[in-house]
Amino acid sequence: MENEIKVVVFGLGPLGVAIAKGMLDKKGMRIVGAVDIAKDLSGKDLGEVLNLGKTLGVTVTSDAEGLLSRVKADIAVVATKSSIKDIHPQLILCAKAGVDVISTCEELAYPYYRYAEVSNEIDQLAKKHGVTILGTGINPGYLMDVLPITLTGACLRVDSIKVTRMMDSSKRRIPYQKKIGTGLTPEEFAKMIREKTITGHVGLPESAAMIAAALGWKLDEIKEFAPEPFIAQKQVVTSYTTVKPGCVTGLKSVAHGIKDGKPVILMEFVSHAGVQEEYDAVSIEGVPKVNERIIGGVHGDVGTVAVIVNTIPKVLNAEPGLVTMKDLPLPSVLSQDIRVYLRSSNYS
Repeated sequence: MENEIKVVVFGLGPLGVAIAKGMLDKKGMRIVGAVDIAKDLSGKDLGEVLNLGKTLGVTVTSDAEGLLSRVKADIAVVATKSSIKDIHPQLILCAKAGVDVISTCEELAYPYYRYAEVSNEIDQLAKKHGVTILGTGINPGYLMDVLPITLTGACLRVDSIKVTRMMDSSKRRIPYQKKIGTGLTPEEFAKMIREKTITGHVGLPESAAMIAAALGWKLDEIKEFAPEPFIAQKQVVTSYTTVKPGCVTGLKSVAHGIKDGKPVILMEFVSHAGVQEEYDAVSIEGVPKVNERIIGGVHGDVGTVAVIVNTIPKVLNAEPGLVTMKDLPLPSVLSQDIRVYLRSSNYS
């Protein structure tokens, strides 16, 4: 095969850079454009931004519309914001340009939960222009929704599902540590969460909604509790900051999917710099009971890069529209030339 899958990358923060590097390792995939609004990146060669020690012949620009009018792209990877309202213009731009989209936007992982009307509009626009749009990542998009859904395939009956993610935030990128309040005083944490200056983890309701939809459960509601801070008992040093005793090292986020007045989907996300044992766990009450535990957990950034890259062929093969991970074939690693996974070789 001589043809290549041509990709445009939106967002060159730490995660966008990692995704771009992950794509460069795959045969049959070529980055043809890069977009970022940072003034210090505009005009630079992407190879320089990625610290590759060589140029790639791709110049970073802030003019996404102009770029999409100049280059022929098959898919855009959007790694910018967590909210649909923030990436909505980018989705519209890509759809009108006839470019598929895969995004790290957490709310896009199951957008119908918070934004049913907007989601229907995006779905219709995508179908009109013959493109597929997906939001995914390690979480939401895999560990706390797709994995539990897959595990229920061994059950004759499911009564409830509990999903727990326990992770050491000190290993994560700086924007993530900042988002969960690392280093703040408890008062600053409460104020910034209340004012949404920091968000904590985004996506638990989306994961619960995806699980419910896959199982055919009609939930009474999804209740998301306010994030609770973890407080340092001693000084903690991370790549982001030095946390003083009495200050915040991270948080705990909880959401419940309620059915017939009872919580049947329990989501627990714990991330702070003092976590002693990392793991990802799924417990299913049903027939039979299922208890899965990934010892050591899955590294969030590495996992997100993998899910994004591995899902690209599935998006390109999918029918047009706004889709979720439950609508696509099972995720799997791409171990060969990425083009062999495509139904068509018309990627030139």
